[in-house]
Formats: sequence, C-alpha cells, structure tokens
Amino acid sequence: MKRPSIKTLLANAVCLPTLAWLYGGDLRDALRARTAEVSAFLAPPPVVWPALVLAATGVVLGVVLWGLVRGRGEGFKGYRLLPILLVSALFFDLVLAESQVPLHPEDVASLVLSQFEEKAAALAHGKTVPSDPAVLRSLLEKLPPPPYLVRGERMSAWSLQVREQCQGPVHDASGLAVGTVIYCLAPGAEKAWVTLVGLPAGERFGLPSVLSVEGQPYVALVRPSLPEEEGTAEVPLQGATEAPAPAGVEESLDAGAVAPAPTP
Repeated sequence: MKRPSIKTLLANAVCLPTLAWLYGGDLRDALRARTAEVSAFLAPPPVVWPALVLAATGVVLGVVLWGLVRGRGEGFKGYRLLPILLVSALFFDLVLAESQVPLHPEDVASLVLSQFEEKAAALAHGKTVPSDPAVLRSLLEKLPPPPYLVRGERMSAWSLQVREQCQGPVHDASGLAVGTVIYCLAPGAEKAWVTLVGLPAGERFGLPSVLSVEGQPYVALVRPSLPEEEGTAEVPLQGATEAPAPAGVEESLDAGAVAPAPTP
C-alpha cells in the first residue's frame, strides 16, 4: 500500500489544528458575542466566514482520509488541499484587514475619557471644575459611543453618574450598567476623577466593571487650567546704551574723526 511522504503528512498535521484553532475560535467568539451580557467588540464578529472555512476544512479532511484509506501515494492531489485552504483563508483575512482600522475597545474607551477630560477642564471656572450634570451630559453626547456590545447590540450612547464629596476615583462598579461614565467630584469641586464602566483591558467577555489596565483603574483627572504666568520683559542684547553723538558730528568708526590726534 502506498503512503504519502512524512513531509506531506506533517504539513497536513500542522494545517488542520491551525485552521481549527483560528477559525474555530473566531466562530466561538462570534456566537458568544451575540449572547454574552457584555463583550468588548466594536461590532458583532462575522459568523458566516469562519463557518465556511470550517466547513471547507471538514470536506478537505474527508478527502485526505479517503486518500489514506485507499492507499493513495504522494501524487494524490487531495493531500495538498489543507495547506492550500489555510494559505487562501489567511490571504483573504489579510486583504480584509487592510481596509479596516485596527481599533481595540480599550483604546476607544481611553480616548473617550481623555477627550471628556479636556472638554470638562475647558469649562472650569476659577478653581472649580464643572459639576452640572446637564452640562457634563452634553459633552458625552459629542463623543463616540461605548465600544461594547450588550447581547450582541452596540450601545448607542454613554450614561452619566455624578458623585460628590469623593476622596478618589471609583473602583467598584457594582449595580452600574456598562457604558456609564462616573464623574466623582472632590470636596469643593476642586477637581474630579472620571472613570467608566466597561471591561478590563484585554478581556472580551465578562460582567460590567471599571475599565482597568493590568488591574489598575484607568482614571482621567479633571482640574482647572492653571493661569499662564506673565511673560518676563525682554532683555536687550547690548549691556548699555551708547550716548548720542553731539549735534553736527557725523558718526564714524574712525576714532580720529571723533577726537583729533594731538599735534606733535
């Protein structure tokens, strides 16, 4: 009975788990994102494409097994289908990726916090930051929507919660919905800590929690802008001002023109 070469068998053995890992994981995430309470995606992941690749993988695997059972040798072209399928699928993914901007949900969330901080600081009066919920809510309406899905649906707008007499940023988001911006005012409204409810950076599924990076909450601090210091007077480059020349005496660089040399 003829058998393919070890090289051909190894190529198929590598391509099969690679396809299952890549596109099986994509299909699992796509299905889970449509049912999970919160998922960190800007849009629901596609289902059709990974399902098609996995279906093609099953068909090609059947062809390979048929060739092995029938004792097909190295010349059987069915042994080349798994590598061809893997390369073709990755090439198609690469073409699609070139037309898309690779934005991560945590990047969008941190950008929203930064923009909100700048807009709120610009409305500060004297030594106090803005505290009117209506004014702060109007700032959020101008920012991109939350980069999270709730059971497969992208949230349309942020919500706002204003807290007073805070001693620091909020770490616990218990009872708050994803997409909530927490504006925590210090005593006297001297400053405000801003956090938002989403998912920790790097996590794709979970329960609503304060956005954090490596376990530390991502916090934006709103403070009044410091008054610009008055500019110092310009210092002349020349140390002393020369006395004006007497009337009727023309300026000259020749010392003899200013003071005649004594007669010998």
